[in-house]
Amino acid sequence: MIQNPVTPVDQLWRSVRREAETVLASDPLFGASLSAAILDHPDLGSAVAYQIGERLGKRAVDREQFARVAREAHRASPDLVDAAGRDLQSIAVHDPATKGLLPPLLNFKGYVALQAWRVSNWLWRQNRIDLALLLQSCSADSLQVSIHPSASIGTSVFPDHATGIIVGSFVVIGDEVTIYQNVTIGRKDALPGRAPRIGRGVLLSSGATILGDLSQMTCRAVARPSVFRRD
Repeated sequence: MIQNPVTPVDQLWRSVRREAETVLASDPLFGASLSAAILDHPDLGSAVAYQIGERLGKRAVDREQFARVAREAHRASPDLVDAAGRDLQSIAVHDPATKGLLPPLLNFKGYVALQAWRVSNWLWRQNRIDLALLLQSCSADSLQVSIHPSASIGTSVFPDHATGIIVGSFVVIGDEVTIYQNVTIGRKDALPGRAPRIGRGVLLSSGATILGDLSQMTCRAVARPSVFRRD
């Protein structure tokens, strides 16, 4: 388990590569896929972009287009890569089943869905609305995670298991939040100010539903199957 949750992203990437090299040495049959996913990339942003393309695209041309858009976003806004690093470290720190950084980067669909949302949110803020919504749609279809591009999400966020997570438009989620499967967070009407605001460090357990004008929800844990509404 990684002990330091604030490791610089370059150092983090070196750790990921060392883990990949160790796996490759112990299991050469994993070589081609591991090289394509990790060892062929110069940095974490490139590897994350590759994962976004692989998970969201159904055809080779689609996979390359999604990866290219993600690389564009990462180049234009390096803070997206920093956020991806913090999210990855958060999983390694908080998930007792995870022994390193490589498994969640390669295998945790919640992590990839969150990074795809970060790209879609960047597109949304660039007024590239249709492409942003396409990424959301493909994430919902391929990963069963739907996060609206207009939402706001902090860093060190952990969508654990992730299947069935729905985050609606203009929802605000703070840093260090953990979200289990089948959680719904959304508005009850068309006013942006009526979306829930989830505070720092909250754990949303499986099946929780949070709807309406809930401001700075800061309780440490929302247990299953809680329903919070504010009209």
